[in-house]
Amino acid sequence: MHTVVVGTSGTTAEDVIAVARGNARVQLSSEALDALARSREIVDSLAAKPEPVYGVSTGFGALASRHISPELRAQLQRNIVRSHAAGMGPRVEREVVRALMFLRLKTVASGHTGVRPSVAQTMADVLNAGITPVVHEYGSLGCSGDLAPLSHCALTLMGEGDAEGPDGVVRPAGELLAEAGIEPVELREKEGLALLNGTDGMLGMLVMALADLGRLYTSADITAALTLEALLGTEKVLAPELHAIRPHPGQGASAANMAAVLKGSGLTGHFQEESAPRVQDAYSVRCAPQVAGAGRDTLAHAALVASRELASAVDNPVVLPDGRVESNGNFHGAPVAYVLDFLAIAAADLGSIAERRTDRLLDKNRSHGLPPFLAEDAGVDSGLMIAQYTQAALVSEMKRLAVPASADSIPSSAMQEDHVSMGWSAARKLRTAIDNLTRIIAIELYAATRAIELRHGLTAAPASLAAIAGTREAGVAGPGPDRFLAPDLAAADAFVRSGGLVAAVESVTGPLA
Repeated sequence: MHTVVVGTSGTTAEDVIAVARGNARVQLSSEALDALARSREIVDSLAAKPEPVYGVSTGFGALASRHISPELRAQLQRNIVRSHAAGMGPRVEREVVRALMFLRLKTVASGHTGVRPSVAQTMADVLNAGITPVVHEYGSLGCSGDLAPLSHCALTLMGEGDAEGPDGVVRPAGELLAEAGIEPVELREKEGLALLNGTDGMLGMLVMALADLGRLYTSADITAALTLEALLGTEKVLAPELHAIRPHPGQGASAANMAAVLKGSGLTGHFQEESAPRVQDAYSVRCAPQVAGAGRDTLAHAALVASRELASAVDNPVVLPDGRVESNGNFHGAPVAYVLDFLAIAAADLGSIAERRTDRLLDKNRSHGLPPFLAEDAGVDSGLMIAQYTQAALVSEMKRLAVPASADSIPSSAMQEDHVSMGWSAARKLRTAIDNLTRIIAIELYAATRAIELRHGLTAAPASLAAIAGTREAGVAGPGPDRFLAPDLAAADAFVRSGGLVAAVESVTGPLA
């Protein structure tokens, strides 16, 4: 099994996905263990002094003014975990929780948190044992980190609360630790706070969203090309010299993808013929590279933010190399929250333009010779009429999900934490938006492949034929009388979601952007 080694200098998106989705094992480097030991010595020396130090010998948040005596400090650290594990609502997905735990371990391993090496090792052991804390949907405001979600994870390290075992069954965490031979941690000064104070949940969801959206943007370029072909549109608007004079990288990449899919098509180039007379294609077809390209550039910006956050040590207070322990505001989720919201906006627009192309395929007045709703016997058959309704409902939902969460702020902790990021909420709604976008693209794929097959006497591009063949092999039916449509749509969704569509096309075109 693949092993991810955690050092002192952060981690990569690939490693996050390997742990979260691929169940990769986690190992602390000797460099990280040394850094953990050095920073713990600093915390221990400060704990022995009579002067109060925030997070070491004081309360937290609005209660930071109280100096905590040595005999109460272990109880203080236990209590912050127990009291902050206050989430409610549905369980968060396993992959999100694993990303959350791994990214917290990444910061702990930096040597800036003051956590003992044994605590970090227990975090790695829990991940490697396949034990997943039960984390709930609601509880994070995205400032002071993802407090409630991280607290539920820390509770598992203490052998308290509930967790899911490697068999998928939820049981008391203490039982699962005992079966895995893991000793529950006894938290000491600063450790409870250090386990809670980070942007790890929202960052983990951002990293996975970037991977998913990268695949979906390529899929959307493919379905846009298929629709252009089915509508007997012109591929001339994809010429690289046109995109060179407006040199947005994403636009050029999307245009190149579409051109690669359409290479060798016998369906394009009929622009002025009587069956398809028009001067220009509609915006949803002609401007597909511009819209998808803008989304690609948004992905690139979000990936830059994610890379910086993956290299960060997010905690408060932090242990600095010169021995100081300083308070800071690095736990604020604004940088991550903004790009999560930005991605939701871009995804909503991509879904919107895909739905407009689908509607054009189904409208006999705009489809240039295709049957109404791509039906076998229009009137007796409804064809894909209601598939477009479903797509429109998904687009409408995506527009609501595009409303920024980060524009909101609700003061907390007796006005000590008076401006929060809502980044966790931005991440949660982005996950829903990505699910919806996958379905929207799947419906365009269903419509476009059927429409191409209804263009009798004309031969689609080799890459398009590969897409059609792959779609049919995935269990999506071609043209014919009305049938129970939901299973076909589910099969198309699974084909797009798995990356099967991209793989089928790339078997002809080679790698796409």
